[in-house]
Amino acid sequence: MSGGSRLRPYHPAPMSTSPPTTRLYGRRVMLRPLVVADFPPWREVRLRNEPWLLPWEPARVPSAPDATRDRDAFAVRCHARDRERQAGTGYGFGIFVDNALAGEINLNAVQRGPLQNAHVGYWIDEARAGRGYMPESVVVLARYSFDELRLHRLQVNIIPRNRNSRRVMEKLGLREEGVAVRYLEINGVWEDHVRYGFTAEEWNARRVELSAAWLDPA
Repeated sequence: MSGGSRLRPYHPAPMSTSPPTTRLYGRRVMLRPLVVADFPPWREVRLRNEPWLLPWEPARVPSAPDATRDRDAFAVRCHARDRERQAGTGYGFGIFVDNALAGEINLNAVQRGPLQNAHVGYWIDEARAGRGYMPESVVVLARYSFDELRLHRLQVNIIPRNRNSRRVMEKLGLREEGVAVRYLEINGVWEDHVRYGFTAEEWNARRVELSAAWLDPA
């Protein structure tokens, strides 16, 4: 914890929207919404990483178009993310390192009212794993979520045996809240998930520490 931080009172704000041109910056990463023109690099990264990523993701409905291989399906995906952003129910971002697509990080299922909560999901190119890009991206997204969107709580749910994703949470020191039994269906199996939580109060207490570690110039 950073002793120099001061807790600020939390006041929920009205639902906020993020225009497609939004760009969020960390020390090395840039986050922005994906657009249809991103299809070629997105396709290349996703195809190359299928063995690395698919074991941890819900299976695609067999009759549904594959956005990894079908540009039109990818366009539909981008437009759906735009609608979520406009409605304030979700915020999706590509992760870019040196102007190259390196992964994605998303705020999903944003809930307002008394909950002010969202779920964080992410993936990274295996070729870039282990270099701290994902923890940095999580901190960039947390800053946006708490300071701009005025959410009160983020949560991340990870299959217990997914050590790579759990290592991101450990690097950031995010609070583990327990195991949600048979929480999500992944590749036809209802998998347990370890739940991690992060609140606005915790962000206010740790913003100096986390910014110095992941956002401020080295």
